[in-house]
Amino acid sequence: MEKLCALALFLMLSFINTFSQSATATIQGKIITSDNKPAAYVSVLIKSTARGTVTDEEGKFSFNRLKSGTYTIQVSLTGYENEEQTVTIEDSKPVTLSFTLRISDTQLQEVVIKSGRNPYGLRNGSSTLRLNEPLLEVPQNIQVITATSLSDQQVTSMSDGVLRNVSGAIRLEHWADMYTNVFMRGSRVSAFRNGMNVATSYWSPLTEDMSIVDHIEFVKGPSGFMMAVGDPAGFYNVVTKKPTGVNKGEVNFMIGSYGLYRAAADVDGKLDSAGKLTYRLNVMGQSKNSFRPYEFNNRYLVAPVVSYKLDDKTTLTAEYLLQKVKMSDVGSYYVFSNKGFGVLPRNFTTAEPGLEPTYITDQSITLNLQRRLSENWKLTVQVAYFNYKQQGTDLWPSYAGADSMVRGIGIWDAMSEAKFGQAFINGKIQTRNIQHRILAGVDMNDKDYWADWNQYHLLDTDESKFSLNNPVYGSPANGYPVWDRSKGLRERAGQYGYVGQTYTGIYVQDELGFFGNRLRLTLAARYSMVKNNDYNTVSTAERISPRIGVSVSVDKQTSAYALLDQAFVPQSGIKKDGSSIKPLTGNNVEAGIKRVWADGRWNSSVSVYRIIRNNENASDPGDPTGRYIVQLGQTVSKGVELDIKGEIMKGLTLTANYALTDSKISKTDTSAASQAKIGQKVPGYAKHTANAWLNYQVSDGILKGAGVAAGFSFLGDRNTWEWGSTSAPFIQMPDYTRFDGGIFWENEKLRMSLNVFNIAGKFLYSGSGYGNYYYWQAEPGRNLRFSVGYRF
Repeated sequence: MEKLCALALFLMLSFINTFSQSATATIQGKIITSDNKPAAYVSVLIKSTARGTVTDEEGKFSFNRLKSGTYTIQVSLTGYENEEQTVTIEDSKPVTLSFTLRISDTQLQEVVIKSGRNPYGLRNGSSTLRLNEPLLEVPQNIQVITATSLSDQQVTSMSDGVLRNVSGAIRLEHWADMYTNVFMRGSRVSAFRNGMNVATSYWSPLTEDMSIVDHIEFVKGPSGFMMAVGDPAGFYNVVTKKPTGVNKGEVNFMIGSYGLYRAAADVDGKLDSAGKLTYRLNVMGQSKNSFRPYEFNNRYLVAPVVSYKLDDKTTLTAEYLLQKVKMSDVGSYYVFSNKGFGVLPRNFTTAEPGLEPTYITDQSITLNLQRRLSENWKLTVQVAYFNYKQQGTDLWPSYAGADSMVRGIGIWDAMSEAKFGQAFINGKIQTRNIQHRILAGVDMNDKDYWADWNQYHLLDTDESKFSLNNPVYGSPANGYPVWDRSKGLRERAGQYGYVGQTYTGIYVQDELGFFGNRLRLTLAARYSMVKNNDYNTVSTAERISPRIGVSVSVDKQTSAYALLDQAFVPQSGIKKDGSSIKPLTGNNVEAGIKRVWADGRWNSSVSVYRIIRNNENASDPGDPTGRYIVQLGQTVSKGVELDIKGEIMKGLTLTANYALTDSKISKTDTSAASQAKIGQKVPGYAKHTANAWLNYQVSDGILKGAGVAAGFSFLGDRNTWEWGSTSAPFIQMPDYTRFDGGIFWENEKLRMSLNVFNIAGKFLYSGSGYGNYYYWQAEPGRNLRFSVGYRF
């Protein structure tokens, strides 16, 4: 495999070199401001031709494959007179130009805001997303949640209100702040961090705290440029904060209902006068209880990042993250009854005050090297090591009746290790009148997860069950468990407590730009080889996944696109008939329109899609033990998504979205046919989702800086995340509606916010059937948070 990867990389470099050598002449340049700062997103044209481009974040631009002759280069920025330079090129000699915009730093900031700065959106994705182009031009629905959005809504973790900012994204299994299951387009999506698929099992990754998050990228549908092994629904990529080279900092304090106390600090700056060595340090500490008795979630984190410029073209960044958690048993978030959903009080709990806490230590270290090979080519190499350790338990009943239950508790000690290696190249070349954006690279990972679920203890007895109507806590009839941890975790986990994956992927993508890059055709392919070991069931697969996309710039603010992409997932499990398990394969056909409005202050997107999944696994609805699975043959998910983000008018910002999702069985195989019917809904989505968050801030006068905020979330026609109970009538979960709001005030240094969540105090929950009973997880009633932030 190493030889194969080396050969592939050699061929890609040879391919790039061949194109580079075929060029005739190049005009390249850089645009700076009067204070010597790069001017990004400035329009650059060759007059009397259809050739045009915009500067990158470093203020650089280039035109390739030019014939000998005289050219006039025109630079334009909204609100300012155009600047021009005329040059003559001969033979294949490159020409380098420089432009200086004669404006002050203050004026520049005003122009940048007027020409497209959106506090709730970004022009470009992160470098870890690998797409070196404006998101407006990407033939795919990609939604970005900025740090401003998260701060305005007082979001504290990935499990805490993030998803209201993305159309169609929901949570069906909460599991507290331990990990976040995100469902989108009818299935669970993959979890990435800084471009790496960090999920090591179904129970991972540990949910990210927002104190380390710069922004979050939601990619709808398959994405061969990142990884072809994953559900075709898509993935989300958490991008952590990096040094900016500007000496600044911020501290935040928050208090809230149910004993919430939280403090965080973010310090950013230079470690030397030249700015070659920069750093960023984020720290956070939190103590939090719950509206249910005996629940708590305390954590702290430390996240230092250091960047060093080896030279003008090369930057090395080292990032370390430590998260420590002490929390109550995660199973206490569930409530059980065979009567249906929500039949017990919101604050009902099955937990006991004497249960041992769950302890988690999550660490990772990442090294990222970026080198600019030339004006048009950039190499990125990234390696990372993740380590997770957990010691804890999980409550789950052995019996749940109408008025009583027998509570059981199982040990849940776990450990995971993950190693990642990535290398990819971004480049631009010109062949005659066609612009090429090239992406090529190699991905590798090795992930292991061990868990001890092999010890179980009944807290109650058949003779002395736990009463649901008159619960008594503190003295369970069968006493508290004593676990045997004398052996190492790997030995205790055994072959049926192990999940592992090794993966290698090689990919190449060329986006061809025609007519001055107004029409773009994406052609790509990825070769993937993966080996999975799921609880002693080994599966291997290799596949070439194509990707074809078309994007058209209707004008400078509007683009339309269409996409065909593929994904696959090796699967494991046991069928009742003993037949083999086939890998899941999926195709996504998607089309949409994107637009930026009001000089870029707000943007909108609308997309339609159809995802076909073949051989999708699901729990056998005829098996109450949960041991067997069925493969549905084929399912079809289709829908419409609408997203709006930005400053709609002066002082008024809005995040709003809506998604219509429909996912049904279209074919069945022999083992599933008796239970899973054609046309039947697939578990795991809400047909209608709608969200909005509105901020209004007074911009002048005595109330300058004061503002109000309001928002809502709605889920309609919700489907449970599993098939549901088989020995009791199916019960549909009710629609979900929540209203939130708040007030705030800020100036250049200080911000104070008071938000109230679930203003109406509604009893909100999600759940599913299991065997002959139901379980659900309730959300808090009316609760509030008050925060104070100071910037320096």
